[in-house]
Amino acid sequence: MRKIWLHVLVLFYHEFPSMGISSVYRTPRTVNVGALLSFNSTVGRVAKVAIEAAVDDVNSDATILNGTKLNILLLDTKLSSGFLGIVDSLRLMENDTVAIIGPQFSVMAHVISHIANEMQVPLLSFAATDPTLTSLQFPYFVRTTQSDLYQMTAVAELVDHFQWRDVIAIYIDDDHGRNGVSALGDKLAEKRGKISHKAPFKPGNITREEINSALVKIALMESTVIVLHIYPSFGLDVLNVARSLGMMGSGYVWIATDWLSTLLDSNPSLFTTQSMNDIQGVITLRMYTPESEIKRKFSSSWNKLSKEKDPVEGPFALNTFGFYAYDTVWVLASALDAFFRSGGTLSFSNDSSLNMLRGDSLHLDTMGVFLHGGKLLQQILEVNRTGLTGQMMFGDDGNLVHSSYEVINVIGSGIRRIGYWSETSGLHTGEATNHSEGLYSVIWPGQTTQTPRGWVFSNNGRNLRIGVPLRISYREFVSRTEGTEGTEGTEMFGGYCIDVFTAALHLVPYPVPYTFVPFGDGKTNPSNSKLLNLITNGEFDAVVGDITITTNRTKIVDFTQPYIESGLVVVAPIRKMKSSAWAFLRPFTPMMWFVTGMFFLVVGAVVWILERRLNDDFRGPARRQFVTILWFSFSTLFFSHREKTVSTLGRLVLIIWLFVVLILNSSYIASLTSILTVEQLSSSVKGIESLATSDDRIGFLSGSFAENYLTEELNIHRSRLVPLNSPSEYEKALKDGPANGGVTAIIDERAYMELFLATRCEYSIVGQEFTKMGWGFAFPRDSPLAIDMSTAILKLSENGDLQRIHDKWLTRSACSSEGAKQGIDRLELKSFWGLFLLSGIACFIALLCYVARMVYRFSRHSNTNLDHSSQSSRLRSFLSFVNEREGEDKSVPERKLTEKGSSGRVAHQEEMDGSSVSLHIQN
Repeated sequence: MRKIWLHVLVLFYHEFPSMGISSVYRTPRTVNVGALLSFNSTVGRVAKVAIEAAVDDVNSDATILNGTKLNILLLDTKLSSGFLGIVDSLRLMENDTVAIIGPQFSVMAHVISHIANEMQVPLLSFAATDPTLTSLQFPYFVRTTQSDLYQMTAVAELVDHFQWRDVIAIYIDDDHGRNGVSALGDKLAEKRGKISHKAPFKPGNITREEINSALVKIALMESTVIVLHIYPSFGLDVLNVARSLGMMGSGYVWIATDWLSTLLDSNPSLFTTQSMNDIQGVITLRMYTPESEIKRKFSSSWNKLSKEKDPVEGPFALNTFGFYAYDTVWVLASALDAFFRSGGTLSFSNDSSLNMLRGDSLHLDTMGVFLHGGKLLQQILEVNRTGLTGQMMFGDDGNLVHSSYEVINVIGSGIRRIGYWSETSGLHTGEATNHSEGLYSVIWPGQTTQTPRGWVFSNNGRNLRIGVPLRISYREFVSRTEGTEGTEGTEMFGGYCIDVFTAALHLVPYPVPYTFVPFGDGKTNPSNSKLLNLITNGEFDAVVGDITITTNRTKIVDFTQPYIESGLVVVAPIRKMKSSAWAFLRPFTPMMWFVTGMFFLVVGAVVWILERRLNDDFRGPARRQFVTILWFSFSTLFFSHREKTVSTLGRLVLIIWLFVVLILNSSYIASLTSILTVEQLSSSVKGIESLATSDDRIGFLSGSFAENYLTEELNIHRSRLVPLNSPSEYEKALKDGPANGGVTAIIDERAYMELFLATRCEYSIVGQEFTKMGWGFAFPRDSPLAIDMSTAILKLSENGDLQRIHDKWLTRSACSSEGAKQGIDRLELKSFWGLFLLSGIACFIALLCYVARMVYRFSRHSNTNLDHSSQSSRLRSFLSFVNEREGEDKSVPERKLTEKGSSGRVAHQEEMDGSSVSLHIQN
């Protein structure tokens, strides 16, 4: 690149003699400064006067430059021609120019920056806003105005503030336009937005036919948010054609960059012309310059200055670029002052590369490289002063710090400021950053205050084509109404999914013309993945049906908010566990019964050991003590023990054991209650884990995503999977089982399975739902309708309509009637006859032992009395004997033995009141 520009130098200047250092100014009287402007442009006309006024003020200020005067050479570059810019820049280089103010246009700045790099001459541009000019490629370019990088950031925040996502960019296809729109695209992407269409115009003169052709294409697109990044000389023509096409009406949004505010500031007469009708409701930006005393003085003297400096055109209005042009001169003057104070000198020498091109007829003797240009550049970048535009200080990226813009709305015959944007605070309503965020109300095109939604359906003469899967099973979700058609040939569909879609569509705040288009042959369930792929190639504009939201599908389409949850579940045959006569033993395992019984005996023995020396209840014959241990131990189960504990250790053991008994008792009762009252179901399949590790055949719904999920995520071999098409096939496959060509279980979504199980009680969901998914409506990527439909679905959920639609289509009668359910909860005799049997056997054995004992004792009693009465008398005597108290039947034979004097033994007889008295009988 360096050699190319050297050849350009040769083409235009070929008679410069060779030279060494041409001049050294230790205390120069003047400093040559160049300026490249387009005098007849909106910006150039104002900038020319501002630069001349600034040079006059610097030269008349004794506090700066220590008497050195600025010698300004202004050259008219006409339009934005890079060719003329090269010529003018070379002309400036002939005069030992230390800096160039300008150029005005970004296109020219790209070209001249190469020459500035070679000659080490700083370029200070007050109007070239292309963000790429501050790149490392152009170290000698200094932007003394605000970069389009920040302006496009402000535009992106405006778009995000009003919740738009897509914009259309209209621009001039040159460095200024392309790079500005590129920066806008980057900033929109950070806000999850994008430029959906770019409409470039060729540089130079643009005809109305070209404008009309571009806008007609834009009018057919969805997005109605248009960003106009163009030159002031063409901007009003674009807006005029847009108005003639009806694109300045309600629903459209036009955001113009600072070219429009500059045009309005420079031509106040526009407010009284018909052109104002073309820009009603447009939002534009203007570089913010804070109010100050020096700014007010400069503005008040502007009319006089413009008349003096330009008697032909003046007086004319001032714009923001005029302020920056004025400040640019002062920045350069401040840098030169610091440059000279630090010992800098104005030294120039020829470039060695020029010697290579010098010949007998080529004399490059009037141009030289500014040897200390790098030092001056550094001084410029270190300037920190306050000017008409506020603080002039450069950041690390070479741009001015604290960039900010005014947000302006064109209304009626004037403009209204609706807020500000700043680099640090974003959008806010006041000049100070502590004002509230956001903007004031906007009057949009069409004289409406309602914020446009920012998009419309493509005006291509057709309704939205909505694909609907033509299912052969589970028609409660989607089904085609036989024998009817909708308006204009629209297929009529019904079902849960269709009702949710139409209900949500009624809540969308704009009409949506659509046509349902069936997908499938009506013989098998269609593939939902294939249906979604038709959205990507443009055949369908949306898909409505039982479409599951999966990760892979979200990569090709946008889904709405899920309107029903439906994860994968396992359905398998089940059997009811019959109640047993020994069900009361089931709460505890055999080991638990054994340990519990042993502890009863152990605790009784321990308490007996601790109490026997102190407590009479635990003393007596061995047989009695053994019975006491057993009785005391097991009576604690019901807290009915009557033996008192008097020892401290005995009480401690008993308290702890009673707590254990309480827990055991409660746990037993709870478990037994559950066993007897809750229906017990069992299945050979326990869930997805056991199913995945087995070799059993598994059924799934043909055309669903379940097949890929089972093979890819759970690594189940495809040979084990059996595609099924309908609930009847599900039922047959489950009944047949794997041994007869059927399946062990079915894996499908819960929404389907709940309908399947509603009338088939011999099957049930086993295990947990092992995926968490939902159904949604599918739209093309970045479709704004998907967002609005999601909002509508949330409203349906909040107001209860979603549940009502669910109840209408998906609520079915349960497998069992309510009476049957109550029958399950009631306890039957077969669950308890084992307990009754044990109790009856215990009663029978106890009674049998008692009768045997009574018969034995009565026989002894009868033998003693030598009673030979009849059988009936003996029966009456036996019953009378049984009815007597235990002590009474013993006293009679003892008295008779005493009366006969047959023995001299001591006998014991209980008194009639139950007390024992010892009778000592001596022989």
